[in-house]
Amino acid sequence: MTATDRSIELINTAAQAAADKLAHDIIAYDVSDVLSITDAFLLASAPNDRQVKSIVDEIEERLQKELGAKPVRREGDREARWVLLDYVDIVVHVQHSEERVFYALERLWKDCPELELPEDAKATRGKAAEHARLQADEEEAANLGGDWR
Repeated sequence: MTATDRSIELINTAAQAAADKLAHDIIAYDVSDVLSITDAFLLASAPNDRQVKSIVDEIEERLQKELGAKPVRREGDREARWVLLDYVDIVVHVQHSEERVFYALERLWKDCPELELPEDAKATRGKAAEHARLQADEEEAANLGGDWR
């Protein structure tokens, strides 16, 4: 069994929405062979809670407006550290970067086929690591007591 056309349409729209809100490391897996409850997972992350919420809101708005899809369940809103949107056909996970590293959902689903995503979404790969390096450089500069640029 493979993800349905509807699932792929939902995944691509959600991935583009996440990319438009500058999500990091967007990836999607076809989990239809291992889970009976959904066809695909979309994972995305952001470096702060506000951005997690912004990404989630954009995904929800775009799926509703463009495809008439509403989540049957939304979890994790209050803390905005890990928000799950369940659309039955797909499940979207938007995580704070720290949660993404800690829970490492990719490890759980690495044996599942990866779904092709829009170019904008693919371009987000490695953004979390890049962001972390920049943060570390800025912190180091601040600790050295000056502007290093």
